[in-house]
Amino acid sequence: MSSRRPGAGRASEDELNKLMLKLQALLPAESRNRRHTTRVSASETMKEVCIYIKKLQIEVDELSERLSELLPSIDLNDADAEILRSLLQM
Repeated sequence: MSSRRPGAGRASEDELNKLMLKLQALLPAESRNRRHTTRVSASETMKEVCIYIKKLQIEVDELSERLSELLPSIDLNDADAEILRSLLQM
């Protein structure tokens, strides 16, 4: 028999609501503005967050690729160039 209280390891509804509000605050402004006029479920918020994260990842990949293309033409000292290369490999 476990000495833990029922639900002791689970987040309360209040904690989940606070986390959802934090996630919603991280979404782009146009998404947040739409939310003021429409009630959106937690699952819809999670879908939007996942889509937004994927979009950000694509943007990061594109910017990294562009920087990689520009790096050879940039006049940097060895230390700066090495820092940029190490960041691109992350």
